Amino acid sequence: MDSEALRKYSALHPKPAGLTLQYGTAGFRTKAEQLDHVVFRMGLLAILRSKAVTATIGVMVTASHNPEEDNGVKLVDPLGEMLHPSWEEYATQLANAEEQELQKVITEICQKAAVNLHKDASVFIGRDTRPSSEKLSQSVIDGIQVLGGHYHDYGLVTTPQLHYMVCCQNTQGQYGKATLEGYYEKLSKAFMELIKQSHCSGESQRHLKIDCANGIGALKLSEMKPYFPQEVLIHIYNDGTKEKLNHLCGADFVKVHQKPPGGLDMKPNERCCSFDGDADRIVYYYKDTAGHFHLIDGDKIATLISIFLKELLAKVKQNFRMGVVQTAYANGNSTRYLQQTLKVPVHCVKTGVKHLHHKAQEFDVGVYFEANGHGTVLFSKAAETKIRQLVKEEKDDEKREAAKMLENMIDLINQTVGDAVSDMLVIEAILALKGLTVQQWDALYTDLPNRLLKVQVADRRVIDTTDAERRALTPPGLQEKIDALVRKYKLSRAFVRPSGTEDVVRIYAEADTQENADALAHEVSLAVFHLAGGKGAPPQP
Repeated sequence: MDSEALRKYSALHPKPAGLTLQYGTAGFRTKAEQLDHVVFRMGLLAILRSKAVTATIGVMVTASHNPEEDNGVKLVDPLGEMLHPSWEEYATQLANAEEQELQKVITEICQKAAVNLHKDASVFIGRDTRPSSEKLSQSVIDGIQVLGGHYHDYGLVTTPQLHYMVCCQNTQGQYGKATLEGYYEKLSKAFMELIKQSHCSGESQRHLKIDCANGIGALKLSEMKPYFPQEVLIHIYNDGTKEKLNHLCGADFVKVHQKPPGGLDMKPNERCCSFDGDADRIVYYYKDTAGHFHLIDGDKIATLISIFLKELLAKVKQNFRMGVVQTAYANGNSTRYLQQTLKVPVHCVKTGVKHLHHKAQEFDVGVYFEANGHGTVLFSKAAETKIRQLVKEEKDDEKREAAKMLENMIDLINQTVGDAVSDMLVIEAILALKGLTVQQWDALYTDLPNRLLKVQVADRRVIDTTDAERRALTPPGLQEKIDALVRKYKLSRAFVRPSGTEDVVRIYAEADTQENADALAHEVSLAVFHLAGGKGAPPQP
């Protein structure tokens, strides 16, 4: 390690005094002007990680659905998955180290993680469309060059595209070509093969309005348009040419406010969807003839995909284990529908994509979605091999056709991470193949009315949870209070959990009516305020 170069470059990316940040599920996120030293150091860390695992590592500069003035950075592990938890710890140490300790911390990481500094290293870099992203990705490159590694800068890409490239590179092309063209070709080919088998050609089936959150999704969808068949007519809104990223638009805005985004005019019963700022989440919605807004969130997306996959799995008659993974935020009626009507096992895990992804890996076919619209499907190696073999060798027509559809689903789904573009194509293909309208999809089950709130607290760590975050262990008395409040309402449940990124406590409540869900959420927020050290004025109803 060249200590002189490290000192020189580190001085160009100084750490603001007194700033400490934590690497969470989304990597680091904060105001863009506070991130320069962090992204420089993540360039260093990516090289160490690459040397430790002898593979290409990804670095993505994005703050997803956060406001435009924020930014962030996260690392992508060799198979396109999130950074290993033990390295999240190293990332936090490195980001918070004082200038003069930097070399010492790097040496400690090398010792703990058995990093051989003489090995080759390679890093893929991507960034979103924020004004600050280009300069920050240059700082990542500075970090990479200090420790002497190869890099490829993909420039503007969606977060899932970078995950995909990293996976392609480290599977020696087995997963696909590590280029944008390779990504567009693989997805569009699988999509076209699938919809070839659809018999409905109703004109309205093909139009889709897409709110791209004024982010990277708009650029990449426009690039992909030539690859789509004529049947698919996508109309892009909030493309970033006029308004600010994520401002009054995007999947997060639509999900939280339960209303359509600005910049998109909806006619009754038109199918619409929203991506988030880095295109790894998607939600659908429509307005009915009476003008009421209907949101189709991650739970209903998971349900649609599960119905389709379960039918195909029944036709191929293999003993594949299928499961759906949710978090405590999943609507109670979606869980009931999956378990009781569809008879699919459902598992609840802690919030955070890494927990869902990890659990989904236990099945031959693991479907996971967060209610916010982030999710994907994972196929086990064994299931994938068997399905591809059936396509080649199965004599029975029905079985072979079903296997062919499953094979196309495997190729259409980005198994590395939730991907709005890929998920959108999966949904569009299923709706076409099943001849479903958006209203029929919505009518599978009715969501229980719910409300999300947050309460500011002095220290979010006073709340500790168990049972996949559905019960609070501390502070004393809080869970008993929540239980008593829940008993007042029909079909109700509520839980509280500390935010992963800021000193707020998040509250979720559902009940038989919107009025009751709102009242329960408010009463729980008061309990949190009084028992968990609320800041400022008590919550107002």
